[in-house]
Amino acid sequence: MKTIKLLLYVIFVVHFAHSQKTNRVLMTVSGDSISAAEFLRVYKKNLDLVQDESQKDVDGYLKLFTEYQLKLKEAKRLKLDEDKQYLREFQRYKKQLTQNYLSENKVTDALVAQAYDRSKTDINAAHILVRLDQTANDTLQSYNRLLELRDRVLKEGFDKVKADVHDGKTVFLEDLGYFSAFKMVYDFENAAYNTPVGEISMPFRTQFGYHVVIVKDKRPSRGTITAAHIMVAANQKDSTVVPEERIKEIYAKIEQGENFESLAKQFSDDKSSARNGGKLAPFKSGQLSSVVFEDQAFALQNDGDISKPFKTNYGWHIVKRINLEPSKPFNEVKPLLENRVKRDSRSKLINEAMVEELKKRYTITYNDKAKTEFQALITDAFFKRQWNVPESLDEDKVLFKINDRTFTYDQFAKHLLNAQRIYTNKETSPEALIDKEYNDFFEKSILKFREENLENENEDFANILKEYRDGLLLFDLMEKEVWNRAAEDTVGLKNFYEKNTGNYLWPTRIDMAMVSSADKSFVKKAQAMLKANKTKDEIANTLNTEDAQNIIFTNGIFPIDSEKLPKDFVAEKGVSKIYKHNDAFHVVHVKSILPEEEKTFEEAKGAVINDYQAQIEKEWIDALKSRFKVTVFDDVLNEVKSELKE
Repeated sequence: MKTIKLLLYVIFVVHFAHSQKTNRVLMTVSGDSISAAEFLRVYKKNLDLVQDESQKDVDGYLKLFTEYQLKLKEAKRLKLDEDKQYLREFQRYKKQLTQNYLSENKVTDALVAQAYDRSKTDINAAHILVRLDQTANDTLQSYNRLLELRDRVLKEGFDKVKADVHDGKTVFLEDLGYFSAFKMVYDFENAAYNTPVGEISMPFRTQFGYHVVIVKDKRPSRGTITAAHIMVAANQKDSTVVPEERIKEIYAKIEQGENFESLAKQFSDDKSSARNGGKLAPFKSGQLSSVVFEDQAFALQNDGDISKPFKTNYGWHIVKRINLEPSKPFNEVKPLLENRVKRDSRSKLINEAMVEELKKRYTITYNDKAKTEFQALITDAFFKRQWNVPESLDEDKVLFKINDRTFTYDQFAKHLLNAQRIYTNKETSPEALIDKEYNDFFEKSILKFREENLENENEDFANILKEYRDGLLLFDLMEKEVWNRAAEDTVGLKNFYEKNTGNYLWPTRIDMAMVSSADKSFVKKAQAMLKANKTKDEIANTLNTEDAQNIIFTNGIFPIDSEKLPKDFVAEKGVSKIYKHNDAFHVVHVKSILPEEEKTFEEAKGAVINDYQAQIEKEWIDALKSRFKVTVFDDVLNEVKSELKE
């Protein structure tokens, strides 16, 4: 919950980020100058995002901007910007943000385009894996073992060889089912997509060892489906409703020709989709939390087809196919694919390309003797995790330089010290070891150098980072001064509630039993039986048959403006007239009318806290205005207004 609230607050304070530019001073807050350029930048940036028309007015926006500056000043007065937790959270956000600016665009674009093409095809495959440590140099034995198994599969068949050699430790023969882009490590994905159906690839290596992949089938992706559903939840407030029976009743009405969307509006327990006739947001395989639901939806062959009732962990469903889109346009999915590419094993290729780009951008000086000198330091102790940095090492000696930053022998030695665990009991030559670790250390160093200097090199990054920095700071301030105060001040909350009880009311509600049918004649019969005080079971048994679900009951307490009720419904105790609503006919037995009444403190607590927070914040802002002197220079403000008019 805190994360969601934090993100929402950061988005809000983006409206008030500082600009790096300096020009005319628009205002001062206790001596701190704020430029007109700063105000103009954030005003123009967020003009289209502002919903409140008053905030589009420069004076109205200036009021919010001033309050923001007061809060920021107060946060720094309280030294919240020095808090360890704040600094940790800021560094975490900075690290996430930085990744978006550290890519080599050409390579990224090519990988994104490739991923898009592959996402349109599902592959059904199996593989053979001979496990091999990632640091191993002597790989010929494993490679030959895999070739032998590949030949056996070609001659004897996959299942027979699997039964003979699969041990789940060093040799794996596994059926992988269908998969698409991003489901496997990139090297494996490449081999799968480049192997024709019915063939076995040649051996290739990943971090797990040597593989061959057997491609059984390639099919077009199932695409993106738009569907609607009617759901009867597993857990019902109405104890008389049995979910499986209710869904069968609804399905019977569909088979009788009643409108699916109308039934969804009237009876579906998925409130978010019911008002739209059960329509769901478009989805692809793997996007929903229920594989059963997805399979049922994708199994429908034509638009308009409706499934039989089926069960998931959430309850019982009937699903209708509205539309199936084979694949979305590239530009629509490109941002999502870019994020996945940067998190995937493909990122190694992006890093390699970025390192080559940075080598051209920065001035780099190498110590040509460094590798040879470090090779001589690697002893058998290194492979037993007993190696220590020799005391004789010249720690300050230059390993390489990036611009004016020196990277020393000591830094690389510590890198080797940490890398020991990777090579424990491994057979690797000192030359190969130093070669790999030097390259790894150089790559990390140059990327780290780029990251640490990014704020100076990229103005857009600097602005966004400033927005996050201030947003996180003000979140902590608001939590301390407003949100926690309101939630924890139980006496103040109750006093506030007592003074404002008229703001927290239950609307007029009815305790009812409603009979619904697409056939008005059945509702007329039900109306007569309700007036004769017949029970629900007596009415249902009389009007429904084994072959036809003619009526459905809805029981419970509902507001008089409930979407289940007709818009022109008149709430009167007793049996109502017959109404038409959602393409069906309804009669309502109003057992009692519950008048508008005040909510108890516990019932209204959430709303009370929100309103109490608003009051606390207003009083707090007034106090800040007294603490910090704000001066707005009218001549500069008029210039700003003129510039905006032009």
